[in-house]
Amino acid sequence: MKALRIEQTDDSPQVILDQEDKQFEISGKSLPEDVVEFYQPVLDWLREYQKEPLAKTEFNLKLSYFNTASSKLIMDILLIFEEMVEEGHKVVIRWHSLRSDEDMQEAGKEFEEMINVPFEHTIYEK
Repeated sequence: MKALRIEQTDDSPQVILDQEDKQFEISGKSLPEDVVEFYQPVLDWLREYQKEPLAKTEFNLKLSYFNTASSKLIMDILLIFEEMVEEGHKVVIRWHSLRSDEDMQEAGKEFEEMINVPFEHTIYEK
């Protein structure tokens, strides 16, 4: 399956979805002008990946900020992983946030409460 890579901009996150290299990550700020247009290729790639995933998928979210519109699409992404867990696949969501960013730490906990996928919270310094 061909990797999906989207370069980070001032308003949109970097996306790396690479089954061969076992890299699954969204990082940076997420406030694209058209959030649905930005995330549609991500959702399409993940739905295709869902058909034949790796034995274990470790998905990293390293967001420093996301707007309300992005939160809906992030939830859509997490729901795909929830479906994968329900299908018997191993998935871990790793939520990375700065020690000083309590809002992002709380957001990760809120997402964790809404879906049935194992979550790991990682706190890091700058």
